[in-house]
Amino acid sequence: MKKEELKKLIDVAAGRQPADLVIKNCLIVDVYNGTIVENESIAIVDGRIAGVGDYEGEVEVDAAGQYAVPGFIDGHIHIESAYVTPEEIGRLLVPHGATTIIADPHEIVNVCGLTGMDYMLEAAKGTKLDIKYMLPSCVPATPFEHAGDVLDSKKLASAIGHEQILGLGEFMNYPGVIFADDEVLNKLLVAIDCGKLIDGHSPSVRGKDLNAYTAAGIRTDHECPNVEEMLEHIACGFYILLREGSACHDLRPLLKGVTPENSRRCLFCSDDRQPKTIFESGHLDNHLRVCVEEGVDPITALRMASLNAAECFRLYDRGAIAPGLRADIVLLDDLEDFNVRRVFIEGEEVARDGEYLPEVHFHDISSVQGSMNVKDFSVSKLRLNLKSNHVNVIDIQPGGVVTAKGTAHVNLDDQGDFVYNPDQDIVKVAVVERHQHTGNVALGLLRGYGITSGAIALSIAHDSHNIIVVGTNDEEMAVAVEGLIDQGGGIILVKDHQIINSMPMPVGGIMTNRSGEWVSEKLTEIHDDAHRELGVSEDVEPVMTLCFMSLAVIPELKLTDMGLFDVTTFSFIPIEVAE
Repeated sequence: MKKEELKKLIDVAAGRQPADLVIKNCLIVDVYNGTIVENESIAIVDGRIAGVGDYEGEVEVDAAGQYAVPGFIDGHIHIESAYVTPEEIGRLLVPHGATTIIADPHEIVNVCGLTGMDYMLEAAKGTKLDIKYMLPSCVPATPFEHAGDVLDSKKLASAIGHEQILGLGEFMNYPGVIFADDEVLNKLLVAIDCGKLIDGHSPSVRGKDLNAYTAAGIRTDHECPNVEEMLEHIACGFYILLREGSACHDLRPLLKGVTPENSRRCLFCSDDRQPKTIFESGHLDNHLRVCVEEGVDPITALRMASLNAAECFRLYDRGAIAPGLRADIVLLDDLEDFNVRRVFIEGEEVARDGEYLPEVHFHDISSVQGSMNVKDFSVSKLRLNLKSNHVNVIDIQPGGVVTAKGTAHVNLDDQGDFVYNPDQDIVKVAVVERHQHTGNVALGLLRGYGITSGAIALSIAHDSHNIIVVGTNDEEMAVAVEGLIDQGGGIILVKDHQIINSMPMPVGGIMTNRSGEWVSEKLTEIHDDAHRELGVSEDVEPVMTLCFMSLAVIPELKLTDMGLFDVTTFSFIPIEVAE
């Protein structure tokens, strides 16, 4: 801030000079005292709040008794999981009251390395939403798959100094922290030595292991599966991010553990939130509604949406309506439905009655295109050569993220290749490496997906985002993979050896440069075709379920480009059951 700007701010605050903007006749929610200040005005100058009280301004807005609350802050979100770019996520979220998000771009960085990080930083300039980033700490997420890059401590150190990067993203390699792996220590020190944050990811880590994880300087987690773990994490000094996304719905269960005494250690996140969910339910305005439905005091809930998150991520210039802070302000009809009427970011009105007002400027995507680097793929690579028909299978569980390790007896041809049996609901699944030209194609068997004809292929497979394909026969699986390569990534559905639907994703093979409305409509079409034309079970979300079948940090059995992986033993296993 320049000296003349500081003088102007003080002069307006003291009433010696009119404000640039005054929002009048507000019910101001004071998240510091937990009270509501009636019939007051908010004076704004150069994007900052000068004061609350009786002020005059060059421009005046009559709030007509609406509630003025601090802008909402999402503490952990993967923009890529919405399949849209940073500019578009801003257009979607701001009308729901979001003024800041803490984004972890480990999806695009797993595909494109630090080039992907640079793209996300530049693209964020095209939205009024303030996008802060965490630098992905685990690329690849495990050493048991190939990603588009390997971010060691030296590469992390070269990037972490950017002003929009708050620290290291979710440290999924919690065994490496607990056992003090040498390179893990180097990564942790990258953040510690420059005074930046480290995000956590430690499901089911308890006792001395949790002490060790905490001692490493990690202070946040969005992966607590139950109240008991949440309370233990809070006792260790963690901030708990209460997650309500498109895939995981932890908010209601965890609210049972939120008390007046510990609520200041709780904040909101969505993790993954697709456009369809945003259009139907909203964003953090939905978190707030859920809190009130569960009996949480509305002002306590608003603190979790604003002040708590600001303090957690050391964003001390926001999180409340008070002198000197950023003028990130949301006007609400009430504190029950939390209907967002107007949104101001740095004093500029950016949304009104559900509409994003500024023009959206999109950054060039050429640096993150052309990411389908597949070597020597052919249908022959999908053939199995089994000596036994007693096999390990990946069993889909309700929710589609956690799987079980199952066994079955299946039909084989005279070459030992799997033969689909419509009475068994077991199909072949393959992962095709697409980053390093390895030529890797790993094969497995999947039960519970329900597909009865054709094939589905995606270039979205957490976290390394290799190609994953499932189908009832090798030939149609190959058509799907080849079509995906030709269109530059995304989603392909095949039936009768023809592509019946597709969703191109030119941005790293995991995002589109189209609108959120287009994404929502296209995904609805794809889901309908997957269920109606290909027979995928109605209780299975066809895209998201398949996306997580490669995630080798979530139990029990997953498939990476290097083979069938048992997460419980951290080891690769054969398809045949050991007799």
